[in-house]
Amino acid sequence: MDRLKEFKQLSLVKRVMDECEKCLGAKEKVLADFIIDLAKKSENIQEFQDKLAENGAEFEHSVVKLIFDKTTKIYNISKMPKKNFTKGGMMSAETEKMEKLETDRPEARGERQKEQEIITQVLPSLAMPNIKKEEINLDLDFDKGNDEEKKSDRGRKSKHQRKSSSDSDKQRRNKRRSPSSSHSRGKNRRRSRYSRSHSRERKRRRSFSRDPDKKDRRHESRRRHRRDSKSRSPSDPRRDRHSRRRERDWKYTEESQPKIGSIYRGVVRNVPEYGAFVALDGFRRKEGLCHVSQIKIEGRLRNASDMLRKFDKVFVKVIAIKEDGKISLSMKEVDQVTGRDLNPAHTEELVTGKEQDPLEQLHERGHYRNPVRPKYGDAPSGPNITGITNDINDTGDVKRVRRNSNDMWEITRLQGGQVMDKDNDLQIDRTVPENLEELDEEDQELERNEEHAPFLRFSKTKTGISLSPIRIAKNPDGSLNRVAMKQGQFLRERKADREQKLKELKEIEQEKSGGFASSTGFNNRGGIPEWKKKTMGEKPEYGRKVSQSMREQKEGLPIYQLKADLIQAINDNRILVVIGETGSGKTTQMTQYMVEMGLHRRGRIGCTQPRRVAAMSVAKRVSEEFGCRIGQEVGYCIRFEDCTSPSTIIKYMTDGMLLREALIDSELNQYSCIILDEAHERTLDTDVLFGLLKKAMSQRDDLKLIVTSATLDAVKFSEYFNDSFIFRIPGRMFPVKVLFSKAPQSDYLEDALQTVQQIHLNEPRGDILVFLTGQEEIDTACQVLYERMKALGDDVPELIPLPVYSALPSDLQSKIFEPAPEGSRKCIVATNIAEASLTIDGIFYVVDPGFAKIKVYNPKLGMDTLEIAPISQASANQRAGRAGRTGPGKCYRLYTEDQFHNEMLPSTVPEIQRTNLANTVLVLKAMGINDLIHFDFMDPPPIQTLITAMEELYNLGALDDEGLLTKLGRIMAEFPLAPQLSKMLLTSVDLACSEEAITIVAMLSVQNIFYRPRDKQQQADQKRAKFFQPDGDHLTMLCVYDMWKQQNYSTEWCFDNFIQARGLKRAQDVRKQLISIMERYKLKVTTCRNDHKRLRKAIAAGFFTHAAKKDQQEGYRTVADNQNVYIHPSSSLFNKNPDCVVYHELVMTSKEYMRDVCCIDAKWLTEVAPKYFKTSDKNTISKRKKQEKIVPLHNKYEDPDAWRLSRRKLE
Repeated sequence: MDRLKEFKQLSLVKRVMDECEKCLGAKEKVLADFIIDLAKKSENIQEFQDKLAENGAEFEHSVVKLIFDKTTKIYNISKMPKKNFTKGGMMSAETEKMEKLETDRPEARGERQKEQEIITQVLPSLAMPNIKKEEINLDLDFDKGNDEEKKSDRGRKSKHQRKSSSDSDKQRRNKRRSPSSSHSRGKNRRRSRYSRSHSRERKRRRSFSRDPDKKDRRHESRRRHRRDSKSRSPSDPRRDRHSRRRERDWKYTEESQPKIGSIYRGVVRNVPEYGAFVALDGFRRKEGLCHVSQIKIEGRLRNASDMLRKFDKVFVKVIAIKEDGKISLSMKEVDQVTGRDLNPAHTEELVTGKEQDPLEQLHERGHYRNPVRPKYGDAPSGPNITGITNDINDTGDVKRVRRNSNDMWEITRLQGGQVMDKDNDLQIDRTVPENLEELDEEDQELERNEEHAPFLRFSKTKTGISLSPIRIAKNPDGSLNRVAMKQGQFLRERKADREQKLKELKEIEQEKSGGFASSTGFNNRGGIPEWKKKTMGEKPEYGRKVSQSMREQKEGLPIYQLKADLIQAINDNRILVVIGETGSGKTTQMTQYMVEMGLHRRGRIGCTQPRRVAAMSVAKRVSEEFGCRIGQEVGYCIRFEDCTSPSTIIKYMTDGMLLREALIDSELNQYSCIILDEAHERTLDTDVLFGLLKKAMSQRDDLKLIVTSATLDAVKFSEYFNDSFIFRIPGRMFPVKVLFSKAPQSDYLEDALQTVQQIHLNEPRGDILVFLTGQEEIDTACQVLYERMKALGDDVPELIPLPVYSALPSDLQSKIFEPAPEGSRKCIVATNIAEASLTIDGIFYVVDPGFAKIKVYNPKLGMDTLEIAPISQASANQRAGRAGRTGPGKCYRLYTEDQFHNEMLPSTVPEIQRTNLANTVLVLKAMGINDLIHFDFMDPPPIQTLITAMEELYNLGALDDEGLLTKLGRIMAEFPLAPQLSKMLLTSVDLACSEEAITIVAMLSVQNIFYRPRDKQQQADQKRAKFFQPDGDHLTMLCVYDMWKQQNYSTEWCFDNFIQARGLKRAQDVRKQLISIMERYKLKVTTCRNDHKRLRKAIAAGFFTHAAKKDQQEGYRTVADNQNVYIHPSSSLFNKNPDCVVYHELVMTSKEYMRDVCCIDAKWLTEVAPKYFKTSDKNTISKRKKQEKIVPLHNKYEDPDAWRLSRRKLE
């Protein structure tokens, strides 16, 4: 027994030495004995980890726990479980789990289950039972006139499903089927084939017609035949439900002659000035006249052609049949969407002949308002989706206001003296308006509706659950977090200094050139900084390309040495966790190995990437290795860009695009294997895919899943995916010397630049990698470095600054991979995209300021914002590892060692716990997942985040009072947009301005359409002002796109007007995809021409939470929370000061500026968002008025308080 114990202790020492070599680069027995002694003296894991940190040892938490557990068991003479190692570094996760204390997991699992039970009792709306996705899709009835086609489409199986049905199931069904049932089934099949063929024919005919509703008239006889044959065929509950829903709104009756008081469908045959002749469906040559007074109820219609056109589909009521057979019709008493009778009292009077009391008749008519039928070509033919109607008349003019007698007398005198033209006075209406309430309307005060959604009525303090959000900084009051908050101020100061220096240089140039600035070099630079021309010119040459062949490069990757073992591991396991350093070849080689295995014969091989830049670059590289063009056998798919074909077998995509595919097919039947690459980044879409793929794996036995990560914390992934196997790929890591700063730094950008200069002047050869937070910082750093190196003269070796960020074009990003020429050094300035997504050779020095931009949900702003925050310890170690890929390197950390341990989290907070989840909740509910509490998240989001997301969807109309998905919400989920943009787009369909709304949404998806060169700022501002529209920035974007379209999409026109052509082309691609989605779901794309009031109302319907009203003192106040905001100086509404606006986003600089602003009417808010806003009580003082401060009049040239007695000097 003593020898067995001694053997266990030796194995423990060997294991600790191996871990020390991996993590610390030192394999010493003395060091292992010291670590084991620390574990023996520690009471728990946390104490052991603290002791290691005190002695300068950096281990992953999983490694610390493993060493502590083994030490505890061995020295307590407990039985040691046998370890399972396989070839190629593959280790069973079951072994790693057995090595943990068995008391930890049950307690943690029990606490989580207990918490879930409490939340379920308090918030049952978050734990409603899931439903099948097919049941949700049954409610997607976009075109009421095509119900039969939808039923036949729903009854069809996909090609894959028909192929995958087993022979045994067919035999079982054949045995059970009787001859009679077979005969009836054969008749049904013939009928469905007939329906399918006619559906295709109907689609072809519909494409030549301007009116998509003509199919109702052509196939009415076939519908009646189906109704007669209902008794002969087995009933379908789905068909019965939709039939009852349709019959509830409209019942078609077969009659030989029209009857008075009955409602019929009809087609407009002729439109004279005094009315419209309508042919009644179901009758032969029966037409009636609908007088102009019977067309609409609100206002007076002067000409019937203003509202109706030939071949319009309408509902009419027969109100009279004369002796000569002439029929009088009425449209204003019939709902033109559903055919419902809006005045049943009048119908009863027509049928019975009994006159109703005039008072009762007026009382009955006051209870309905006829929805005005939209103008031909300007409104969708289908039902109202959002419930928002247009409040302008049919000619597109604003409602007229009645003048008082004095004004009328003055105007008539001016017209009589021929001073004023009668045709120009469009605001005069000499008739008395029908609705007297529209006169002299008061400006009603709006306030936030404080009532919560019915399903979240008890979601606040009554729950007893901690609803505070998770903090992204370990120590919010620490020095690192304070430096991050001050960085914005430093950037503004640097920008002001640069502009001042540029202005001075420009004045000097003008003096030298005799005052002619146009002849100087400033205006000949084309708006491109000198450092960009030097480093990223048209075709710069940095050195020779890599001389190795493609095959030699592939064979030189670390993964190639383990190819056979990896293929064996993929064959043996359905789920595999692959751990390997960045650059080991995981992303590019594993997909090709799977093709060699033949997995592509069962379906595509998909690989997700957290960033679209990585998806495009990796697909391009793999296509070159595969020997094909991009988009053929190897393709990629990112948001609004699909570069694949039917022959694609390897598909790289962003994780968000795979999530969109899961919305359509939850089992992902077109894929045989899916690789979740860079899973350690834990993006929002990746975390949701974890749960969805785990469920898909339980439903499909032929699906394989591989999860890759660049970190060593693989146990968590393995435990989540049912104790899956772990395959480790050893990387080519050289020792890296980590140097901490001696004192905390106040300006990390300046410190980083000084460090780069020191390395370039004093250190041996090797490229430099600098991590910064965003594009503005990176461009500033590159410019300053270039100017400082240029000032040092030609004696100093050349330093080539190269920027890397997501907005940079991919062809310019590829320049960072090219080697620098002899005697020069590259300095790559990048965001955290270079931590793991990109592999750059030749890096020997890393400068890490310790900050990154992190997306965080800001409850004050009600939106996600990018905040500068300290990185985690795991990210810091990942950055340091970039210096050890080519050879021994150095990492300069611009923070102290104390800040590293005390102010940085061990790992980055997952995005699902710190961002807005409205779109995620919408997609999950569209998949039928209503139980959000028990959804299998790897790290569940905070309850408050789920509550906020559901409240937002409820206010948008996507959820009903029970928290279930509405029809509007189901359609919103089909668009790859934010819920606010989807609501705006669908509202534009109802308001007949969807063509313009699609353009605006596409332009909003592209940032910075205008560019403003530093040496041509005034000229760029003048060009930009030409596009300004008085209604706001959204209309300005629309004007820019329309002008570009009129110029035949000219790139030269963009250059002349300081507009980014690449951005407009991107918006064009987005617009095409949105139109295809609209056509797929039969949503009509119409134009409002110059009637922009509808468009602004649609924008308000989507962004009503971003409404702001003018403040009496300064700027604007948000209607939702009374926050003080300002219009951005670049806006077309700057200094215009409209009364009420909505904005697209807030920018946090010196002030909180509203960007992309559009002026609206405040009265629209209660109409487009009745659940979010309400009209304040006139008898009480609203909260907004209570917070207003009365400021006395004062001289604007003096101090506002100079009038006070205390300020006056005694004379």
